[in-house]
Amino acid sequence: MTAYSIRDAALFHFARDGYEGASLRAIADEVGIKKPSIYAHFSCKEDLFMHTLDHAFDEVRRHTLEYFRDHAHLPLEQRLRGLLTWFEQEYQNHASARLMLRNCYYPPPDLYSQVMDLVYPFLDGMERALSRLLQRAIREGDVPPIPAEQAAIAFMTFLDGITVEIIYGSSRRYKRRLDASWPVFWNGIHSLNEQARLIVPEGD
Repeated sequence: MTAYSIRDAALFHFARDGYEGASLRAIADEVGIKKPSIYAHFSCKEDLFMHTLDHAFDEVRRHTLEYFRDHAHLPLEQRLRGLLTWFEQEYQNHASARLMLRNCYYPPPDLYSQVMDLVYPFLDGMERALSRLLQRAIREGDVPPIPAEQAAIAFMTFLDGITVEIIYGSSRRYKRRLDASWPVFWNGIHSLNEQARLIVPEGD
């Protein structure tokens, strides 16, 4: 029995029950081992949790890259709008997304610093990837010239605000907020181009 089997079982239990609620005995039972056998691979519950959470972030990162690869043929607005719908489905269907998202919003108090050491690089990486995506869309004429970094930060802020409904609300409430907010957000993104033109008039 490998550490990977223990980690995969732990992923389900931590995503469902949280760090405090998950039982090492239940994880061991699911794998088919005795609880002390876990310590041959992980020093303690905290160690198992952090390895599992790190794996969850890697899974979500990989799935997100796959989403953009599979939808590269779509206009940028459809890709970004679709990402929000896709992410809610990921949360419902994959324990890795549930574990990651819940710990972004309320990590175990005793592990706050360690968890944030995973959260912030993930968010910063997403922001950089979005900025590059926007820059490419500008070069290809998919969107008008806008400050790509500013637009990427705005999108991440929008995502942060709306995904709260995934955890505390329901799919219906999430969809309602997304449908109402997206046109306002996207029109605001386009207004960045007008603001830039006012600040730096053409020909200057």
